[in-house]
Amino acid sequence: MKDESYVLSIDCGTQSIRALLFNSKGKLCLKTQKNFNPYISLEPGWAEADPVMFWNNLVDVIKEANKLNKNLLEKVEALSVTAQRDTCVLVDKRGHPLRNAIIWVDRRRASTAKPMKKKYEILKRVPRLKDIIKDYSRTCHAHWIQENEKEIWDKTYKFLQLSTYLNYKLIGEFKDSVASAVGHIPFDYKTKQWDKGLKSELFQINEERLYELVKPCEILGFLTKQVSEELGLPQGLPVIASGTDKSCEIIGAGCLDNNTGSVSMGSQATIQTTAKKYYEVKPIVCPPFPSVIPEAFNPEIIIYRGFWMIKWFQNEFAYKEEQQAKIKGVPAIELLNQRLEEIPPGSDGLMLQPYWGKELLRPEAKGSIIGFEDEHTRIHIYRAIVEGLGYALLEGIEEIENKSKYKLEKIALTGGGSQSDTICQIAANIFGREVYKVQTYETSGLGAAMASFVGIGKYKDIYDAALHMVHPKVFFKPVKNDADIYRKLYNRVYKRTYKNLKNLYKEIHEII
Repeated sequence: MKDESYVLSIDCGTQSIRALLFNSKGKLCLKTQKNFNPYISLEPGWAEADPVMFWNNLVDVIKEANKLNKNLLEKVEALSVTAQRDTCVLVDKRGHPLRNAIIWVDRRRASTAKPMKKKYEILKRVPRLKDIIKDYSRTCHAHWIQENEKEIWDKTYKFLQLSTYLNYKLIGEFKDSVASAVGHIPFDYKTKQWDKGLKSELFQINEERLYELVKPCEILGFLTKQVSEELGLPQGLPVIASGTDKSCEIIGAGCLDNNTGSVSMGSQATIQTTAKKYYEVKPIVCPPFPSVIPEAFNPEIIIYRGFWMIKWFQNEFAYKEEQQAKIKGVPAIELLNQRLEEIPPGSDGLMLQPYWGKELLRPEAKGSIIGFEDEHTRIHIYRAIVEGLGYALLEGIEEIENKSKYKLEKIALTGGGSQSDTICQIAANIFGREVYKVQTYETSGLGAAMASFVGIGKYKDIYDAALHMVHPKVFFKPVKNDADIYRKLYNRVYKRTYKNLKNLYKEIHEII
């Protein structure tokens, strides 16, 4: 193996796709990116996108990378795709999409839950399980299609994840990584196989319509001749199984054991860790997802709307910063984040609870902002959003620690929010522990690159790859006075907010 090796990662997110060229030391040597509209909403709560759009953009970013440095692209030894989770693509026998992809943020529901085999129907008699089973069944994308678009379902040859569809376009086979099998699909997270029991009853998709699972860090297949020529990549280039954007992000951030946590400050915020033992942080509701480390799992807590709320705030309240950004030639979010420092810790008594998405165990929950006084400004609201997300993530950290019996001594920060040092410092203060960032913001792409280097034999496993490729660079230690304020607000106010507002949320649901 040559000393200088290169692999190409394709990171397909909710709002953009990126081609990322990494060397074997973890250096990002080349990046091209194409933004797109996250989705279209044909009906309230729907979120769809044309699968071909994702593929065309993948082609474009690789072609652009070739234009920037063709010599470097010719040295690529492997490629891997990491993508957003729980986004489904239905194709016919020729691999052609039959309808738009349904994106993970979609909130449509089937009118009724699917009936289950008699031995599983008894579970519906358990009060707590009844609502969970009903919710899982009604929110399954496949069930909605079966109910509302039967003619499309009848034509469906394969029910794919977005990453599976992109891999199919690259290698001509319906294969994907075990660590990419996350969503409303009949997958057993414990055995890491297609399920033939309860999950197959919860998510009724015949196994013939599913795809072949491959262990992470193994070869899925090789670029077809036609695709190699179209992309300008070496013919027969191996395509390596990595994982979802979140599972790649975790290893790219150096979170490889029970004592390290990975906080993703993305559109869907999460706190995750890596564990060799299977355990559910919240039984049934929060299974640990498969890790890119073949023998491991990623226990996780999700804040569904997460740092999407920052984008929402920017769209609704940041007209002034948007105009200034055009004049200064900088992103508006950069100006907003600079203004965070104008507001003291605790936002002068303003507190937000970010239950703005789907809360399975708290179905009546809504987002709340309390503590308003006449001194509060829109920037107070912005800081309260950032702090509220921090509190929710701390709540998740504590739940994982209580379940695993391990202290998360180190916390890595990734995702869009982590690009702001101010937000990182707020996180350190709220968590009450040191947090860090690695050498690149593109941690999902880095994780996929690590899997690729293991797949081609450069490194023996992900742990070996991490030693050479993951480099913590920036550290944020909690400021004692600020951390004390946050701890009091978290324990005495935040943790009591939902309990005190729960009945009012129920009243809202009954009235509206």
